[in-house]
Amino acid sequence: MKSQFKTIIFAMIFFRICCCFRYTDNQKIITFVQIEHAMHNIHELVKRRLESDVYSRLNIFPALLILGSRQCGKSTLVKMIANQRDDFLYLDLQNMADLNKLSNPHLFFEANRNAVICLDEIQMSPHLFSVLRSEIDRDRRVGRFILLGSASQDLIQKTSETLAGRVGILELTPFLIDEVMEQKPQIGLQTFWNRGGYPDSLLASSDETSTIWREDFIKTYVQRDLPQLGIQIPALQMRRFMTLCAHLSGQVLNSSKLGESLGVAHTTIRRYIDLLEQTFLVRVLAPYETNEKKRLIKSPKIFIRDSGILHQLLQIEDYNDLLGNPAFGSSWEGLVVETICSLFVNCRFSFYRSATGDELDLIIQKSNKTIAIECKASAAPQVTKGFWSAINVVQPQKALVVAPISDSYPIKENVVVCGITQAIALIEQL
Repeated sequence: MKSQFKTIIFAMIFFRICCCFRYTDNQKIITFVQIEHAMHNIHELVKRRLESDVYSRLNIFPALLILGSRQCGKSTLVKMIANQRDDFLYLDLQNMADLNKLSNPHLFFEANRNAVICLDEIQMSPHLFSVLRSEIDRDRRVGRFILLGSASQDLIQKTSETLAGRVGILELTPFLIDEVMEQKPQIGLQTFWNRGGYPDSLLASSDETSTIWREDFIKTYVQRDLPQLGIQIPALQMRRFMTLCAHLSGQVLNSSKLGESLGVAHTTIRRYIDLLEQTFLVRVLAPYETNEKKRLIKSPKIFIRDSGILHQLLQIEDYNDLLGNPAFGSSWEGLVVETICSLFVNCRFSFYRSATGDELDLIIQKSNKTIAIECKASAAPQVTKGFWSAINVVQPQKALVVAPISDSYPIKENVVVCGITQAIALIEQL
């Protein structure tokens, strides 16, 4: 019995030692640490709100294009869906072995006509769009292709030109606060706010690990991702521009002033902003338009979309650092604006600011209803006279003062102070 037990122990130790060696397969290196990390990720999966939309689009269109920033979870979402099907093929177009399979795409699609084919990083092979169009026209069965894109300057344009009427388009964001709070409430608002919604950042073992991941994400974005998209901007200049945008997050954009800081023309600043917007790092919020004869700010606001990336650009290491940083209020505003704009994609969004300083951080136009949002990074939020003046102009059906709190209470008829998850529920009810 003892000898059998020793044999089992020896076998287990030998297996673990063998797993620690590196093996090469299709140019991929696998280690035991990576296997453990993969198992960790499997247990940390969070069900995405977008999953139901993915299924519905696959039942309508021959192809589905899912767009989103790098590392936001597109591949993981699709692989979760693939686990429920036997006829699923996944190709990563950044992997030469997978890319070689499409050296003759017509033959590959013909040989796998009955499979659901996922093409990841489709922007790396834009020539495939015309091939997909002819293939879909030959066989218009729904749900044949899933295309994943980390965005390029003309990705959506190419799709609309060549696959119009053949493809549904969805955008996947990093984790949203309601997804996390519903399924992993132990993470908490403070951690989510500090680390942002990117899965590897949010689910990191510590703030330090999260910081390292976000710094690497930013470096990879400016040094590799942009050049791969054919965008030739020096990495140091783009990093500096992103940092300036972080300092201006939640503020009205002044392209001329920003251009002076970088020593470039305001038209170049506009091009940089468009680039960051198309790659899902920046959100541009348009000003509210009214028929009343009132002087309003006409320039847009800009936001760094993910709070964790914002904090990394500002060198904010943890929640305590955030509390003492001048960006505390604008960071909260950005988190609220990004959450709501990402959730209610069929609404129109803007902000209200008059020349005299009356302001509403976000105005939602949902069907024939208007909802006003004011963001206050305080446990005891107080609104100003300018808030009430703006309410009188906009005349919303509901006004919400959203703060980092867990309860809600009215301060006037149709004006409610609430937390971010309560705000989402109230907007859904309207």
